[in-house]
Amino acid sequence: MPAGPNKDHYVTLGVSRDAKPEEIRKAYKNLARDFHPDVNPGNKSAEEKFKQVGEAYEILKDKKKRKVYDEQGFKSGDVPHNGHRQGRERVVSPQSVSNEEEETVIQSLRPPTLDEYVGQRKVVEKLAIALQAAKGRGETLEHALFHGPPGLGKTTLAHIIANSMGSKIQVTSGPSLERTGDLMGILTNLGQNDILFIDEIHRLPVTLEEFLYPAMEDFKVDFIVDKGPYARTVPYPLKRFTLIGATTRAGSLSAPLRNRFGLSYHLDFYTLEELRAIILRSAKILSVNLKNDGAAEIARRSRGTPRIANRLLRRVRDFAEVKAKLDITASVARDALQLEGVDEFGLDDLDRSYFKVIIEHYHGGPVGVEALSATLNEEVDTLVDMVEPYLLQQGFISRTKSGRRANRRAYEHLGIRPLTNMGAELPFEKSEPID
Repeated sequence: MPAGPNKDHYVTLGVSRDAKPEEIRKAYKNLARDFHPDVNPGNKSAEEKFKQVGEAYEILKDKKKRKVYDEQGFKSGDVPHNGHRQGRERVVSPQSVSNEEEETVIQSLRPPTLDEYVGQRKVVEKLAIALQAAKGRGETLEHALFHGPPGLGKTTLAHIIANSMGSKIQVTSGPSLERTGDLMGILTNLGQNDILFIDEIHRLPVTLEEFLYPAMEDFKVDFIVDKGPYARTVPYPLKRFTLIGATTRAGSLSAPLRNRFGLSYHLDFYTLEELRAIILRSAKILSVNLKNDGAAEIARRSRGTPRIANRLLRRVRDFAEVKAKLDITASVARDALQLEGVDEFGLDDLDRSYFKVIIEHYHGGPVGVEALSATLNEEVDTLVDMVEPYLLQQGFISRTKSGRRANRRAYEHLGIRPLTNMGAELPFEKSEPID
């Protein structure tokens, strides 16, 4: 079966993301031989697969091209590392967008201190105590791990820690670190009390995880000089630094790495009041005339995530400047977000299509995610990582051993009457939107 233009190059070749060059070369040779046009004369499917295999190999065989591909994502229409298609950008996606303009805006909206940070009250309180104690003793802050859904402020907290400690911060990500040499260069350039922030730390290769252990515990790294019988290990001392890891999948971290973090904080979704405060603060920075009711309307549709709230605010701002030319009230925000396809629950077309397919195609479930993926023409990872978490949290669907089921709330949202196993309609009154 052809890989299709929306497939990941690693998937096309059937190799893992940390595959070595020899593995990539071997996979390419095997696939190229199997799908070569000379072996499959007149077979258009094989010819297309042969072409895709060649394109994938051209990128992954080249060290520089592969690194750019891993760091910056895919061409339009491909599936990036988190499984979300770049060709279908979602305004309610909690993932950051590889866009220089958006990243600049995000940087300007980040609070510089814990006093200005809104939400995550318990985390902020515990972190403030840890920072004050470390500064009082003149010590480096313990290594910290932030885990939770994307877009909740893990990167922001890392920058706040750096500001509080008066330290420099070096930012990198798990997928962009391939070899011990990459990590060695970063570690040896860190100054006293500097911060090393690794986003998506659960995707670090195993060899780099093990390389980090002595760096985190003893502030030294060992590297091998020479080869064969002349090889010897040379310890290299490091300046005391703080490693801050961020992950959306804490369970994917190995136990030895997770246990080396002295501080571990879980970030949860924000309340409507917290989101409203964040939106009003961002509006002030962006010089947007936003009313309280307009901020509340945006907050309701932000899925408990500040990153989405700030993105929706910018979409509403653009709409207001072009269409309304007035202050942003609740009605203006509602019209703007309706145009974006975001309803009062923060659901977009993909969310609604997801449980509509369960209801109409699979009679409410249970149905496997692979079947939903095929019906919706979306990658499984897109559904599992980008769609299901919020629908599960809001009670629109249930995930069981037998598969996914649509809950009563999903039926109500679509205005469809639930059916019993015998086919009889269950009476209900359509619920009002929840504030």
